[in-house]
Amino acid sequence: MRKLHGVLAAVACLACVTTSWAQLSEAERSAVLIIHDYEVIPNITYLTVNNYDAKLDVYRPNGAKTPTPVVMLIHGGGWVEGTKEEIVLWALPYLQMGFAVVNVEYRLAKVSLAPAAVEDCLCALHWIGRNAKKYNFDLDKVVVTGGSAGGHLALTTGMIPPSAGFENECAYVDDEDWNGAWTNPRPKVAAIVNWFGITDVADLLQGPNLHSYALSWLGSLPNREALARSLSPLTYVRPGVPAVLTVHGDADQSVPYSQAVRLHQALSKVGVRNQLFTIPGGGHGDFTAEQEIKAFETIRAFLASAGISAVAK
Repeated sequence: MRKLHGVLAAVACLACVTTSWAQLSEAERSAVLIIHDYEVIPNITYLTVNNYDAKLDVYRPNGAKTPTPVVMLIHGGGWVEGTKEEIVLWALPYLQMGFAVVNVEYRLAKVSLAPAAVEDCLCALHWIGRNAKKYNFDLDKVVVTGGSAGGHLALTTGMIPPSAGFENECAYVDDEDWNGAWTNPRPKVAAIVNWFGITDVADLLQGPNLHSYALSWLGSLPNREALARSLSPLTYVRPGVPAVLTVHGDADQSVPYSQAVRLHQALSKVGVRNQLFTIPGGGHGDFTAEQEIKAFETIRAFLASAGISAVAK
């Protein structure tokens, strides 16, 4: 009888261990819910130019009853390298916050020199505007974000006015009937989340802040200094631009931290809602997990303060 009790106890113990192993952690449960709650529409061509098909991916909630706030995500790589696939996981925090995500690629320098990357990202924003109804995007709550060159492109996408002429290449796509009179579908960006992005391109072409990736992006284009200024977010600081949150490490060797400070000061001077979240000792994106958690907590609070909260999953 004692042996039977011992066997039953062992079986019960094993069952408890097995049950424990079968239970998912909160992180694992969240991953399963993302699979269940979201759909992915990959490699949509949003622009064809210079024999190049620029593509984007859409991640959106299944069965949303109301239009969904949307984050446009732009990869980095100094305008000379990088892919949208490399930053897929950066969509996860925004999905968990309740946003849809549009993950964008663009022409790199080996395909087309500046200003092609800026033009493409503006055309991707047009695509979001044109397709808002199809994908259930809330155009009153459009956020643009990216890191490094992607941070620069997030800033230019949100700050450059149509009068600058950098979105003419997608005009024919906007005007399906080619009737010469159409409504510009570009939505107004509500906020920009800039992760250590370049704010002064000309500053990287010479002097102590010279960087090879900037030289390669501008190449030997005529009037490249003037072009660099026209592609610099600092050039477009003015009242009425979107709210801007900048995340930047103060030991960044690839994009000077001083550029983040200058942008913060310039935006504050003209009364634009903005915040500079400094990561002490942080380099060019090589942050610790705890630093990134704090950064995303800051992002969530900043977006909420700007009225761009979504329903968290």
